[in-house]
Amino acid sequence: MPYVLGIDIGSTNTAAAVARRDGRTWTRPEAVPLNAGSPLVPSVLHLAEDGTLHIGGPATDDGSRTTRDFVRRIGDDVPLLLGGEPCAPQTLTAELAAWVVEQVHAAEGGPAEAVVLSHPASWRPYRRELLHRALVDLGLRSVTLLPRTVTVAESHAAGGFAGTTAAVYALGGASFEAALVRRTPRGTYESFGTPQGLDPIGGADFDELLAGHVRTVLSRELAATGRREHHAALRGLPAECDRVKRALTVELAADVVLSLPTGPARIPVTRAQFEAMVRPTVQATVDLLLRTVHGAGLAPTQLDGVLLAGGSARIPLVTELITAALPVPVEVQPDAQLTAATGAASAACQVVSPRPRPPAPVRDPAPVSGAGRASIPAARRPRDRTTDPGAPPPRPPVRILPLDLPKASRLALTLSRGREG
Repeated sequence: MPYVLGIDIGSTNTAAAVARRDGRTWTRPEAVPLNAGSPLVPSVLHLAEDGTLHIGGPATDDGSRTTRDFVRRIGDDVPLLLGGEPCAPQTLTAELAAWVVEQVHAAEGGPAEAVVLSHPASWRPYRRELLHRALVDLGLRSVTLLPRTVTVAESHAAGGFAGTTAAVYALGGASFEAALVRRTPRGTYESFGTPQGLDPIGGADFDELLAGHVRTVLSRELAATGRREHHAALRGLPAECDRVKRALTVELAADVVLSLPTGPARIPVTRAQFEAMVRPTVQATVDLLLRTVHGAGLAPTQLDGVLLAGGSARIPLVTELITAALPVPVEVQPDAQLTAATGAASAACQVVSPRPRPPAPVRDPAPVSGAGRASIPAARRPRDRTTDPGAPPPRPPVRILPLDLPKASRLALTLSRGREG
């Protein structure tokens, strides 16, 4: 069945979604399993000794052959070192995107009609061009790049959000973005104003704050163990703190469970305790969101809503503080980590089947001038978007080419299943 593909390569995880053609329309985008049934795979690359590039990272590594958070480095003239070899961050990003395309190609039995890849909203043309060239070098010639905040808005629109102007609050694992979007005449979304970000701030910081609390509670027990046992006991702490963080979005309390040399340990954490830890960081993101709105010359009441995305966006404190600062509806989807990917798939549907431009509104007939022609006052004339510099630019047209998958990637890509990133 014909399909389109949306990809979101985040600072910590990568997700993808497909929408399939259903007659003249498209099905609702669905997440694609990328990692042993999970829709998320760590945005980590590991170069094995035999030259194989693994997605998701190894179980153990000294760091010299593993790289992460490379998307943020695109545009940096200093290359990343992977196994002692210099690698351009855009090449690594393109390799990960190519792996996702190949996985979906194999699962769907054919190429996508279009691929949309999200990128940080603050990127300027130079960074987009670097990534575009790297994608083309790997045979991915039909990829459309869109700001992540736009794909987030497209996902919420597909879910029923009908607003015209919105603020996007995207809180990832190691990044935060705030931007404004507006609906275009064709019904798509575009960014306007100046996007803002805090980097690196994200859900990983919340995990570390919780981990610090756990280490403090267990300080006596840990001090009584040897150094090797100490490190072994805390090896699973980051993943356990991430689990508890997610549990506290729906529960009022949860236990951090660790295996110590003296036996299992349970450290109870309430939602109130956790929110007290993360409140200063969350407040900083909300303050930046508010500055983004004011920087565009808007009052919060002029927004139709605030659209949330990112795994930590479902923390109740986030909605509480946003609502206090911007008295407009706050929208968050059940699995906010997938919002940007599903929105990218929705945008890919529009690349293949653009929405028709809505008809111009019917105007009351104007008085007829002496020359026998209707005279329309200048203030009421429709704006010519080809000459009016104040009009929002339409999304640039995209030429769709058949997706030409490389016969063999520059590096063989295999998934390191079941391993920690």
